[in-house]
Amino acid sequence: MVHRLRRFAADHWVLAIALIVLLYLFVPIGVVAAMSFREARNNAPYTLDNFKFTLDNWKHPFGVPGIQEAFLLSVTIALVATVGATILGTLMSFALARHSFRGRGATNTLIFLPMATPEIVMGSSLLALFVASGVPLGFWTVVIAHIMFCLSFVVVTVKARLAGLDPRLREAAMDLYADERQTFMRVTLPLVMPGIVAAALLSFSLSFDDFIVTNFNSGTSVTFPMFVWGASQRGIPAQINVIGTAMFLVSFLIVLIGQLPRLRRRAR
Repeated sequence: MVHRLRRFAADHWVLAIALIVLLYLFVPIGVVAAMSFREARNNAPYTLDNFKFTLDNWKHPFGVPGIQEAFLLSVTIALVATVGATILGTLMSFALARHSFRGRGATNTLIFLPMATPEIVMGSSLLALFVASGVPLGFWTVVIAHIMFCLSFVVVTVKARLAGLDPRLREAAMDLYADERQTFMRVTLPLVMPGIVAAALLSFSLSFDDFIVTNFNSGTSVTFPMFVWGASQRGIPAQINVIGTAMFLVSFLIVLIGQLPRLRRRAR
């Protein structure tokens, strides 16, 4: 019996560590979800002590003044930044992966700089650029800033997908008398699309979640992370936990839907 337990532990220790790490990561999310059902009370400490269950927070997720405007602004900025970063990043990925040109190596190196640069450095640099150029701070300065730091993640993600493609598929399409446009639309693009979608989802998450760069370049605009930061000075309302939990559930649902085709193929 002891020998079997030792053998089981030796064969599954990696899985055990992975489960422990996942539990460690999901505990804060579980606390946020639990606090979303906590009855709001004036001057009550932000703890699970004396927890009283209620659904009122979920019935009125925008019951706090200013939270709806901040949430919609963050979603709008994230959508615009995602579209811009995904289009530009995809075009850059194809250029870097499929074409040789002078400065290609330097460009590949520069792509990683926004990912490695601290956000406070990027935020202050963009602020100095906008102020020196006379650009008023607001919605579009935040969008430009978000596109800049999301662009690197899009390029890296899509480029990795392109690097994994079998070039013989494109050559086979050309041998079957498909022109460049048909080959791209019917062969290359469908194969690269999972990487593009993954890059877009990553860009949306990064943009919606950003606080440091946004705080430097937002002017009088208040995004959802900035609203949370301001609310934390007075006491975090339960509606913030509701929105956070809902965003997590939506993200989990998107990932689950993306895995369904793979699960169906395994089941066959």
